[in-house]
Amino acid sequence: MLVGFVLMGGVVSTLFLFALLVLFRGLEPTEAQAYITQLAAHPSASPNGWYELMTLQAINHLGTFLLPALAYWYWIERRTWGQFSARPLGYVAGLSTVALIVVAFMPFDGLIIEWNQNIRLPETLAPLEQWMRDQEDKLNGLTKYLTTFKTVGQLLMAILVIAVIPAIGEEVLFRGILQRNLSYWTRNQHVGIWLAAALFSAIHLQFLGFFPRMLLGALFGYLYVWSGNLWVPILAHFVNNGFTVLMVYLYQRRVVPVDIESTESVPLTIALVSLVATTGLLYFFRKRNHVHDVQ
Repeated sequence: MLVGFVLMGGVVSTLFLFALLVLFRGLEPTEAQAYITQLAAHPSASPNGWYELMTLQAINHLGTFLLPALAYWYWIERRTWGQFSARPLGYVAGLSTVALIVVAFMPFDGLIIEWNQNIRLPETLAPLEQWMRDQEDKLNGLTKYLTTFKTVGQLLMAILVIAVIPAIGEEVLFRGILQRNLSYWTRNQHVGIWLAAALFSAIHLQFLGFFPRMLLGALFGYLYVWSGNLWVPILAHFVNNGFTVLMVYLYQRRVVPVDIESTESVPLTIALVSLVATTGLLYFFRKRNHVHDVQ
């Protein structure tokens, strides 16, 4: 039933996008789909392509993740927002540690990204691998376009669309609902965390980044379990996306010398230090928050 809500949300958000294009672009309904396809393929061809794409991203994300998840939570499970969190946020210890955990994890996750991108499928699946890499290249090109900022206003809009909205929508769906239900159905909290993390990664349709995103999803999942409050993984998700966007902006403005989007190899020593630091910070956070389950 949750899948049905998500699919329906996708349909409704698409229809809403068509309606906006009809109202503000003066397009015929039959032209709306072609315009969206053209915009995604050649956004720079439109004078306001960057803002239009960001707006489309925001509406699509709200309609596919957050609103269907909340509808399911309120109408089917008959629960309230407060029931996402067994523990009040004020009782979560070491909350400031969450941001450190996410940033510390990035170098190690970067090594996993590199490893994942170098995975080769058997020769018999070469056409499938080539298609996956072509799709990844297209998505990387679009991401590069959306993360090229000319003004502070664009930066702020990017933080809203890339960091704030996904952090709330995806964590409500994948941690707040899916992880909890999968843990209940399997009677194993760890299985629930990793299954939800795998689904979280798969739905992004970035095959060459499946494993690093799954690890990130599991990290959010354990933070949720140990804290007992949904705002903790939301914060972690926001820091992960928002920090990346901010670093990209600062690099483009030549404020920092580090290109966080660089595909250069992460030194093994740095990756190991990252893993040790992340493990230590997670241990500290768990030690201070003895929440054994989220019901």
